[in-house]
Amino acid sequence: MNYREDYVFWRLATFFITDQGYRIVQLFENGKELWLEKLENKKAPIIRLVRVDLDWSNAMQRDIEFSAINGERIRKQVGRSELIIHNIYISQYPPVDDYEDRLREPYVHPNGNKTTVNSVLLTSGEYEAGLRRMSQLMDSDITFQIENEYPEQAVESEKRLALEHAAKKAKTEKEIFTNGKPFFTYVFIVIQVVMFLLLETQGGSTNTSTLIKFGAKFNPYIYEGEWWRFLVPIFLHIGFFHLAMNTMALYFLGTAVERIFGNVRFLFIYLFAGVIGFIASFIFSSNVSAGASGAIFGCFGALLYFCLIYPKLFFRTMGPSVIMVLIFNLIFGFSISSIDNAGHLGGLAGGFLAAGVTHFPKKKKLILQMIFLAFTAILIWSSLSYGFSTTARGKDESSSLLLAQEYIREEDYVQAYETLKEVVDNTNKPTAQMYFVLSFTEIKLNKYNDAKVHLEKAVQLDPNLSEAYYNLALIFLEGNNLEQAKINAEQASKLNPDKKEYSNLVNEINQYQKSAGGGE
Repeated sequence: MNYREDYVFWRLATFFITDQGYRIVQLFENGKELWLEKLENKKAPIIRLVRVDLDWSNAMQRDIEFSAINGERIRKQVGRSELIIHNIYISQYPPVDDYEDRLREPYVHPNGNKTTVNSVLLTSGEYEAGLRRMSQLMDSDITFQIENEYPEQAVESEKRLALEHAAKKAKTEKEIFTNGKPFFTYVFIVIQVVMFLLLETQGGSTNTSTLIKFGAKFNPYIYEGEWWRFLVPIFLHIGFFHLAMNTMALYFLGTAVERIFGNVRFLFIYLFAGVIGFIASFIFSSNVSAGASGAIFGCFGALLYFCLIYPKLFFRTMGPSVIMVLIFNLIFGFSISSIDNAGHLGGLAGGFLAAGVTHFPKKKKLILQMIFLAFTAILIWSSLSYGFSTTARGKDESSSLLLAQEYIREEDYVQAYETLKEVVDNTNKPTAQMYFVLSFTEIKLNKYNDAKVHLEKAVQLDPNLSEAYYNLALIFLEGNNLEQAKINAEQASKLNPDKKEYSNLVNEINQYQKSAGGGE
């Protein structure tokens, strides 16, 4: 018995699976129909092999229409705007009636015209023509010798070769996603929830003083040597919404990264990305900051490294959704000024670099890993060198203000004064707010002359700073200069008429002047 057509069927299957990298989507139980997929191949993303003896062309037409219906369903599942399917019929004989017209032009699914079916017939005496037609449609050289007869053993051998290769490839791909069961993801979720509850009981998670006390990123304290503030803020969150969003993101992204890279590698990637995120925030932002966002963006970075190494697998599985969510988060971050985008981008880079340093379990690429390690070391060294430089510190006025306000809250006016005085002395253009807060500490330390000088500089820079005029009035009143005290008090009241203490001071000065005039 001749099994030539069965052999051709499985010979083509072997070629597409082993040589062209197609995956088996569906193999029918009768072993006569096989659907193959390679979505990155735009000219031939779906191939359908059918071993069938065709009698009449209308049966072929109905089968082509069935392919289009099934293809349209696949198109919607994979989210393609268009899809091309190549129908390959292997038949002992061609249909007995006219059939060429049904193969000459592609069949287009009538619903939306988005799925196209090209059909090729391989049959006795026309194998070479059929293979040439396939090569043209798929833009690939598909040629092999076809004998007149093949035994059943040859068919079984070819079938086994195709299926074993497909199974091995599927197993290899599956192993990439099963390098570890999520563990540290859940540990981090528990830690950040516990820390949030602790913050809430100790003053509130949105309270700046509480955040600083528990380890939020605060540049002045980092300058003083508290390096651990690059790590601890990963587990602190500012408000419930911040916690909820990061917890949800960590649950979905963390579990995926931990499965791909394994537990230990994920632990390193997550923490390293978080630290790099806060180093970036330290350099580019003077605000107090906290949260797992940088570490979570590090998970995005790790998945981008996965894309670099396994681009086809990445885009066939999670790729489109990961890219879409990442772009959305970046756009969202840059559209809201309060979001620490430096931390996000730093975390993204950190996750990518950490994944490159560790690579994947059981898959070493020492040269590539050493390149990533060297680049990472240089990046960290240069970043910290700049962050701790005099140039960077001079730009960080707002952090110094925050630190001074912390000292003032604790009534440590000497430390507040020294902090602000150092900035003023080393900054080319101190702000009105800097002069004002400095003058406040000087008043508390009875340095009235210095306070007066700095308040005058503050109102020169910001003529609408009513508090500065009020404090100037108090200083002049203390020096018994009623005229200047009245001028500044009236200006403060004019700028802020709703502030009763300003108008009360004006009245008080007027009374002093009247009593002084009466005494004369």
